[in-house]
Amino acid sequence: MSTTTLAVLVPLLPFLGAVAGLLLGRTAPGFVRPLAILPTLGAAVLAVLVAVRQGGGETISAATELTPTGSVPIDLSLYIDGFAALVAVLVGVVATCVQVYSTAYLREDPRYPSYAALVSLFTSAMLLVVYSGDLIVLLVGWEIMGICSYFLVGHYWETEAARSASLKAFLVTKLGDVPFLIGLFALAADAGSFEIPEILGTVAAGGLDHPTLIALLLLAGVAGKSAQFPLHTWLPDAMAGPTPVSALIHAATMVAAGVYFIARLLPVFAASQAALVVMAVMAAVTMVGSGLAAIAQDDIKRVLAYSTIGQLGYMVGALAVGDRGAAVFHLLSHGAFKALLFLGAGVIIHAAGTNSLGVMSRMGGLAKRIPDAFWTMTIALLALAAVPPFAGFFSKEAVLVAAEHTATGHSEFAPSAVGWLVLVAGLLTALLTAAYATRLWLMAFRGRGAAAPDHGKEPLAMTGVLWLLAIPSIGFGLAAGPISDWFDGGELGPTLVTSVLGTGAAAIGAMLTYALWQRASAKAVLATAAGTGDGAAAGVPTAAAESAASVAAAESAAEAPEVAEVTHDHPAVPAGPAADPGKAFLGPLHRHAAAGFHLDAVYDRLFVRPVQAAASLVRFLDREVVDTYVRGAGTGTQLLGSLVRRAQTGNVQSYLSALLAGAVVLAIATAVLANVNAGS
Repeated sequence: MSTTTLAVLVPLLPFLGAVAGLLLGRTAPGFVRPLAILPTLGAAVLAVLVAVRQGGGETISAATELTPTGSVPIDLSLYIDGFAALVAVLVGVVATCVQVYSTAYLREDPRYPSYAALVSLFTSAMLLVVYSGDLIVLLVGWEIMGICSYFLVGHYWETEAARSASLKAFLVTKLGDVPFLIGLFALAADAGSFEIPEILGTVAAGGLDHPTLIALLLLAGVAGKSAQFPLHTWLPDAMAGPTPVSALIHAATMVAAGVYFIARLLPVFAASQAALVVMAVMAAVTMVGSGLAAIAQDDIKRVLAYSTIGQLGYMVGALAVGDRGAAVFHLLSHGAFKALLFLGAGVIIHAAGTNSLGVMSRMGGLAKRIPDAFWTMTIALLALAAVPPFAGFFSKEAVLVAAEHTATGHSEFAPSAVGWLVLVAGLLTALLTAAYATRLWLMAFRGRGAAAPDHGKEPLAMTGVLWLLAIPSIGFGLAAGPISDWFDGGELGPTLVTSVLGTGAAAIGAMLTYALWQRASAKAVLATAAGTGDGAAAGVPTAAAESAASVAAAESAAEAPEVAEVTHDHPAVPAGPAADPGKAFLGPLHRHAAAGFHLDAVYDRLFVRPVQAAASLVRFLDREVVDTYVRGAGTGTQLLGSLVRRAQTGNVQSYLSALLAGAVVLAIATAVLANVNAGS
């Protein structure tokens, strides 16, 4: 079978699985799980074969005309270089892990058939984006992912949080998609084609007439899809969906699509120095702001969501300094350990019965109850914090090295100021990343209080996936050399300077967080002892503490709709202050960081309220003005009809009298007109 045929089957198999799952979900429920797993697994295997055959060598390209347009043609085409081949492998592997994991995680969910079908469709759409060589076909996959995210984030539609989050995700990403669509058509108009090879050839020949405008329009769509400032606010709220969906969105599909798009068309953005500066500023603000916000979050999934935003900022920063190899390398590395983090968080939520780190910090022995999640989450957090030799260290160092080269003038791709901005923001974010990773680990696994409930070993479908993803989280960074051919042969290894600076920043963040946690723990113990007596201080909850805890536990569980999926009861967690080092770390900034620096409130005042006011005005004009004329036309017709109805008496003598009277009137009028004409 040819490589082109294999590549066509990669996105086609999950699509067929999605269609079959939707059709057979109710009539043949026994086929739902095989239809969810096998097509996605098949796509992953074929993606690996395509990557091996491509081998980082000549680009695989094939096209057929999709439909005649009379002007710019639209083709169904493939354009598979080394980057596309590896990203497709990531998508296939992570999607397969999510499907296998979901069979256990959502085993009691009555809507699992539609969920599994949507995950397959989501996967197919992302693979279409990865392999497509035509921007219109790419746009189809881009938009299908948007509607799939709407349905999957709103999976628990019975809750207000899920409904609001799904709508917000859809609207915010569409806000970026509008200029993105305009940018695509402007790019095609300048290049005379939607084909990526044709566009890259036009850019190389200097044929773009409006490079800055096109780049900024496309960047708006990327900011929405990849959750970059200022269109990032939808991603933390999207945690209202099931945890496996979060793993899929954050690791391998939707948010990765924007970064991949820039890497795919990097010469288009490089044609405008202004666009590179905007991209660097966007990346820097995103990295630092999301790192600060992550330290202040109590929801374990929101911590990971802000973490994703920051790591995507690293990738955009690498692209701003012209190193798409470093960007895609970090995309692949991040995809592995971020999928592991979210799926591990799902195990923690199932075991603890809450997604609140504050509650977990008052729960002792959780690490011993879920050892698989504990060890694999530890690996993933070390990779996230860029601790050598884990995968995140090598990929993040590749970004910092690229920024250093631009800052010191070794690369002329972008202004040196862009390099310095990305480098400084990247080092500061390395400190913040290590801080919130350490905080999450300490609060989740080093809690002090009542013993965590023991519900036995988690299903193999969940724990097995965690260990599978732990392998690339540990060793993928070491593969930078062997797979360099897929990255245009670029050097991705760390340098001594960036290694010392990056690792030193991470060490400072981790040690500072640990010291603040110890102090917060001591204060929490003293506060508990003062409030409940020696028995509570010793870990034996009093009746009053248990009563207060039941309320706290209920409130925490209410924040996580998926807690309802847990099939076992959870005892109350003793109430009391949480040992949270984030409050001391951020100081007075904590309150603002916890609220995402109030960007939602700003957008509400600047956009939501004016739009609602305009809608109210339109509604008033429609009801009170337009409807008045409509009702007036109807009322006038009714009055005229009532007058005519009075003339219809049914009396023949009246009709004859009216007829004769009319005839007399006409005769008199005729005579008068004749005399007037004769006299003239």
